[in-house]
Amino acid sequence: MLAAYASSISATDPVSGLTVAERPEAEAPPGRPDWSVVQVRAAALNHHDLWSLRGVGLSADRLPMILGCDAAGVDEAGREVVVHGVIGATGHGVGPTEGQSILSERYSGTLAERVAVPTWNLVPKPAELSFEEAACLPTAWLTAYRMLFTTAALRPGDRVLVQGAGGGVSSAAIALGAAAGLEVVATSRSEAKREHALASGAVAALEPGSRLPFRVDAVIETVGAATWSHSVKSLRRGGVIVTAGATSGDQPGAELTRVFFTELRVLGATMGSKDDLEALLRFLARSGLRPTIDSTFALADARAAMARLASGEHTGKVVVRP
Repeated sequence: MLAAYASSISATDPVSGLTVAERPEAEAPPGRPDWSVVQVRAAALNHHDLWSLRGVGLSADRLPMILGCDAAGVDEAGREVVVHGVIGATGHGVGPTEGQSILSERYSGTLAERVAVPTWNLVPKPAELSFEEAACLPTAWLTAYRMLFTTAALRPGDRVLVQGAGGGVSSAAIALGAAAGLEVVATSRSEAKREHALASGAVAALEPGSRLPFRVDAVIETVGAATWSHSVKSLRRGGVIVTAGATSGDQPGAELTRVFFTELRVLGATMGSKDDLEALLRFLARSGLRPTIDSTFALADARAAMARLASGEHTGKVVVRP
């Protein structure tokens, strides 16, 4: 089957390590009958793929590794499904002793004509969503959903700051928060991405570090060192920072005095549960909210798709179709 896989690792030129060629057919691991093979109709790229190509979370001894965490397609029974890419979180399909991983870390990913996953990880695709739209959800949108509504437990009317409006998680958080009735403020260095944040429902979109029109109940933080101090200073007393990444580095000034004096909370989030994914799919099906798709590439052109992601010039998700 045709697949896009990491064949080498480069910290400085990650796209150079991506190869598109034939790979062995997707099949369940030996001795694990409770797995299914999904015909991939659409897969979406994530920064996780670029980190893997840089060797972060994917060591050279695991190469070649088919990349991709997100997919929607058709299972062996002909059902339209979305793949929940977290493997081993519950033990389903792998047993209780195996640690949690994400597709393309230990098991082959979704940038292929077919992918094998535990049957438990398949979620019915709502008819209201296209394969391309559904494929955008299981990583960035799921993480944003969990950060806002599970970890931060925000409610309609609450106020939230989303740092770095151009990122996949951040742009999803803006759209989800606005659709759920939150007052969303976003930051970005890019005027175009600030405009997109406003179009997605943010009440304000500012330069990074700008004074906010009000203090917020929560901050969605995926940038790290460059925005951490601003995040801490933007919170009301008792507010919460939810962090799911540190694209600018993970050694910020901790602002510990302000954290304890104003009784702030700092919580982490990674991906989301299957329940979160099912709730996210229902929310989009009923609300009419849809992910922004920046561009769509054929699987044979996966290197061009990855280069688009690496450029940082995209707005929304980059989708690959076998």
